[in-house]
Amino acid sequence: MDWTFENYNYLFLLLLVPLMWLLIANFIRWREKRRKLFADSSFHTILFASKSKYKYVFIPLYILAFTFLILAFADLLGGKEEMKVSHKIANVVLLMDVSNSMNAEDVQPDSRLGREKKIVLETLKNMKDERVGIVVFAGNAVSIMPLTTDYAAVETYINSIETSIIGQQGTDFLVAMREAAKMYKNTGKNGRNVVLISDGEDNEGHDKEAAALAKDQNIKITAVGIGTEQGAPVPDYMYGQLMGYKNTPYGEPVISKRETQALVQMSNGTGGTYIDGNNDNAAAQLISALDKLKSDTEVTTNSQSSIHYYQWFLGISFILFFIIYLTNPKRDFNI
Repeated sequence: MDWTFENYNYLFLLLLVPLMWLLIANFIRWREKRRKLFADSSFHTILFASKSKYKYVFIPLYILAFTFLILAFADLLGGKEEMKVSHKIANVVLLMDVSNSMNAEDVQPDSRLGREKKIVLETLKNMKDERVGIVVFAGNAVSIMPLTTDYAAVETYINSIETSIIGQQGTDFLVAMREAAKMYKNTGKNGRNVVLISDGEDNEGHDKEAAALAKDQNIKITAVGIGTEQGAPVPDYMYGQLMGYKNTPYGEPVISKRETQALVQMSNGTGGTYIDGNNDNAAAQLISALDKLKSDTEVTTNSQSSIHYYQWFLGISFILFFIIYLTNPKRDFNI
């Protein structure tokens, strides 16, 4: 623990010390002049008290006592104690896939999007001090929640997420990772985590570039894969109503399959882990994985109840003044 002054402006009071030296020197010169005007120097020993044995000590003692008095005053007004606390932290940016393929219903009884939201909400219930942010992505990416510990607000945003939230469809992991990197721009290098929840279909083929960007930014990817390898048709919704299923230009139904390999490679390449989001205990596995990724970070904080040390300064000042009193009862500059 390091003690310091909270407001160094109070230390400008120490400029009064040289001013006091000047005042004492001027007083001594003035007193000598007045004595000479009052009587000839040959009568001074008779008319005036003899000079103190400590004539070279009193002035420094006065100045020193006055200096400690200033320090006591400055600390009383603004002293604080800085405490360095080491604790484990984890910032988590949720990269949530909201492409149309997440409407596929191959993880009964939910759609992929429903399972994605369920995993995130269950994970949030077990979080404590982690800061959480949200980025939704498809062919484009948008940050809808900055890093925060307001889990209630995060839950509200997650419940409102639909695949229509992003106009540009498709899936591009790189634009999503770029958005996550922006959210970490003003944070330290430690404790940077991304939870990528997706079916793994990257229509742009940017999964390797996204992993490289994450590694360069010291971001660890924990990937959660949702969907089956067999796949399912992609529903086509309009204003919340099912209009049918998406077809290829040749009239065949579009079958969306989970691309597990891409998600595994992205997570392993950045020091994270891959989690099968189809499992009922996916949220518990995600919490466990994030706990392992927490890093020790030393944070310097100011004590809420400022600890003052003015008593020491004041005590030293009183001792010095008491010494002056004992050795010079008249409290005069007899030099």
